[in-house]
Amino acid sequence: MTTPVSQPVALVLMGVTGSGKSTIGAILSDRLGWPFLDGDDFHPAENVAKMANGTALTDEDRRPWLLRLSRELSSHLDDGHSCLLACSALRANYRSLLVGERSSEIRFIHLEGSEELIGSRLQDRVHRYMPASLLQSQFDTLEKPAEALTVDIDSPPEKIADRIVKELCLHG
Repeated sequence: MTTPVSQPVALVLMGVTGSGKSTIGAILSDRLGWPFLDGDDFHPAENVAKMANGTALTDEDRRPWLLRLSRELSSHLDDGHSCLLACSALRANYRSLLVGERSSEIRFIHLEGSEELIGSRLQDRVHRYMPASLLQSQFDTLEKPAEALTVDIDSPPEKIADRIVKELCLHG
């Protein structure tokens, strides 16, 4: 059983491209009244160009981006506000960079699905720079988190959001 959220918290919706991070984040933002940050909006132009050309990012590419996202989360928490972040956060060290010294205030929700399901979703999705061809590299990079709420994405987005709210005892 989880403890209800009684102080500001940042929820990081993580997973490979096409797992529904932005969709679920927007639904939760509407339900909870919390600001939603899409990690894609914070990538530097160099990262966007690499991905748009079908080149996977390196750890060195990701580090400044992750540190920027960490500062964004800290800013909201410092102001006493809960927030939501969509960020792939595929490796344990990426998650550590996001959390910094705030492990009690930042929780991860791993949106998990099969390569087949996510691949079929990507066929129907147009992303401004992340091509479906990078999906395999994301699965290859993924280190499943031990300390996260893992949610199967083989349900409608509203049901996934319902589960997250219930499991984490969330309220706006």
